[in-house]
Amino acid sequence: MTTSGMVLLDKPGGVTSHDVVARVRRIIGERRVGHAGTLDPMATGLLIVAIGPATRLLRFVQVATKRYRGTVELGIATDSLDADGVVVERAGVPDVDLDAVRAAAGSLLGAQLQVPPMVSALKINGRRLHELARRGLEVDRVAREVVVESFSVDAGADQHHWDFDVVCSTGTYVRVLASELAHRLGTVGHLSALRRTAIGSHDVSAALSLEAFETSIADRRPLLPPAAMLEGVTTIVVGDGDRQRIVHGQQLEVADGVAGDWLAALDQAGELIAVLARRGDRWQPSVVVTSDLDAPRR
Repeated sequence: MTTSGMVLLDKPGGVTSHDVVARVRRIIGERRVGHAGTLDPMATGLLIVAIGPATRLLRFVQVATKRYRGTVELGIATDSLDADGVVVERAGVPDVDLDAVRAAAGSLLGAQLQVPPMVSALKINGRRLHELARRGLEVDRVAREVVVESFSVDAGADQHHWDFDVVCSTGTYVRVLASELAHRLGTVGHLSALRRTAIGSHDVSAALSLEAFETSIADRRPLLPPAAMLEGVTTIVVGDGDRQRIVHGQQLEVADGVAGDWLAALDQAGELIAVLARRGDRWQPSVVVTSDLDAPRR
């Protein structure tokens, strides 16, 4: 079984993304394990995990659009903006209907600047913000541009709870969106439930639980191939000569007509060799996931 590839996991609530990575390391016996897109402990859903040399490709998955399903609870604000935090404010909830909530959600569409919350995994000067927050510290955070592509709302359990579906760019904090939605409705609020349902074209319906993943490894079922992490990247198939040039870091000339700045080079068996970066009219190996040891033997 290959020890380089990708697995789609359905993260349970109550554990960190780091906990999931540690569990995968134990299951598969490989130290090189990483994930794309941190999920907070309270959140569930799709976590893309890369194993072995495929971890070098995580940046291509990280930039993909994310989709979430969640619930915002109005009338209660927490210090973390989600259900894991401490209640810091209570406020009355206006008598709003579904149309009013949908209108408020619609006002949050498009490109916007968002300040990362203090209780997040973002690092500033080498320290994660949530570590500083636990010490009672608050530091300045630079607002960054995010894009909310869609933000649809449905009626929840009662007037205080509203279910939503959001599609947004990487780096978007959904809990900040939930808090802002509450403010635009004239009250406070927090994210009471969150589930990531998709990253790019990868859907949580295809994800495995940790228990199912462990069983699949015991049954020696292979991982998804590294090339599955390169959604939207043009692919070419190269011969043995070009394969050797790639693994030795040499540039290639490729026929015109390739769109974008990245190119995935596959061998004759369809296995990913490397991702090449455009350098004028030539292509430079940027992320090599194979080596001479993997070359076909004659």
